[in-house]
Amino acid sequence: MKKRILIIAALLLSFCAAFAYFAGIDGKWSAMLKGPDGNEFPITYTFATDGATLTGTVTSGIGTFNISDGQVKGDSLWFTANINTMKIKNKGKYYADGDSISLHVGVRSTHTTLKRAADK
Repeated sequence: MKKRILIIAALLLSFCAAFAYFAGIDGKWSAMLKGPDGNEFPITYTFATDGATLTGTVTSGIGTFNISDGQVKGDSLWFTANINTMKIKNKGKYYADGDSISLHVGVRSTHTTLKRAADK
């Protein structure tokens, strides 16, 4: 009987872990991003996936802007943030176990780590 309960518990834990992994990157993510002047500012990304296509928005103190050319392949992602007349390339990797995204922003490849934003 104990063996059966342990097997059922292990299966449930495996299912929950798989579900958390496949929850993927959809939703809101936030971070602090260091600007060229060295000052940090808050930034929020809202991602939506449809198969391998990634869409969404980027929100900072200067407004909300669309994401284009977004792709997801496995745990890797890349997209362009269209901020006014600038097109800023972003490339990152999703870490399901830490529920975080390591993101390189722009030609200087500024690094930040996105954390899933708490729903309010």
